[in-house]
Amino acid sequence: MALMQITFTSQSLMRTVPIQVILPVDKLQMPGMPISEDKPFKTLYLLHGLFGNCTDWLTATRIQRWAEQKNLAVVMPSGDNSFYLDQPTPHNLYGEYVGQELVAITRKMFPLSHDREDTFIGGLSMGGFGAIRNGLKYHETFGYIAALSSAIHMFENIGNRPNRTTGFPNQAYEESCFGKLEEAVLTDKNPKVIVQSLKDANVPFPKIYMACGTEDMLISASRTYRDFFQENGLDVTYHEEPGQHDWDFWDKTIQKVLEWLPL
Repeated sequence: MALMQITFTSQSLMRTVPIQVILPVDKLQMPGMPISEDKPFKTLYLLHGLFGNCTDWLTATRIQRWAEQKNLAVVMPSGDNSFYLDQPTPHNLYGEYVGQELVAITRKMFPLSHDREDTFIGGLSMGGFGAIRNGLKYHETFGYIAALSSAIHMFENIGNRPNRTTGFPNQAYEESCFGKLEEAVLTDKNPKVIVQSLKDANVPFPKIYMACGTEDMLISASRTYRDFFQENGLDVTYHEEPGQHDWDFWDKTIQKVLEWLPL
């Protein structure tokens, strides 16, 4: 299993950015084993959570071992604390970065499939939000979305700020990612807005896998979005089991994601 750390200059972010890449190009061919097909790799773009970086999935889960077993390429970017959105400040187009630029440049670098049905996006917590939002927005690129313990509660109870729990340390930080939430809720930063626009245009939706621990503070939001997606005709596979908002849950669940993906 080839494991690479790469830096390149991002046009969306106007700076040098790091990524980690798992690429199963060096699997040993033992006597008697079937010869592997020489074809482009199916690819999972895997997003970390708040306060994390591109190394999180490698150090805290067994994703490398399972990707090798499944012959899957995995690309892990650093999204800072951006919620993977195009932010109000200049040169911070994180949605464009993960939804367009990252896919395009890694396809130039590596033998990755260009087919929608072979291209997946997933993530945990903040990355779960980023996977849902960008997987829907860039639906022509991604055929499957995997969202674990997703922080998709940002637009709940907007008019009742004292009772809101966003996970941000303060309102200024929140607005650095979303702008004014009262305005952002009406834009494509809100996954529900994207769903409605795709539905109106009769555009095929990506398939979605959602999972959350029953002791996770985000379980209510996960159930709410599961119901919303299903009511609007999306193909949603939903899983919940006892668990917290932690790596024990995500390590178990990412394996279930790989079993769900068409690998």
